[in-house]
Amino acid sequence: QVQLQESGPGLVKPSQTLSLTCTVSGGSITTKYYYWSWIRQPPGKGLEWMGAIGYDGSTHYSPSLKSHISISRDTSKNQFSLQLISVTPEDTAVYYCARGTGWCDYWGQGTQVTVSS
Repeated sequence: QVQLQESGPGLVKPSQTLSLTCTVSGGSITTKYYYWSWIRQPPGKGLEWMGAIGYDGSTHYSPSLKSHISISRDTSKNQFSLQLISVTPEDTAVYYCARGTGWCDYWGQGTQVTVSS
């Protein structure tokens, strides 16, 4: 069974970079033809798909975030990572990593990130 686990700081200051890592077990992030996503849920709002990295290393970002998001991977560790630059309090959310894009079959438990000075 595939398992995903998010890790990273729970508090980030405004204008800094938010960095999270997702560690995948039970399956390889290079297995055709899976995509691996970052999704977030701000308090009181719905889920927002942020972007994904494919089995081939290709990246795909939400148009609304494209200017300040980057997703990368470390195949030797079976991890993929999110960087969100110049964060504001509006980036406060529970962040999830998941397998898939439009429909995700495996999810991490989520990690709360608060942007505050």
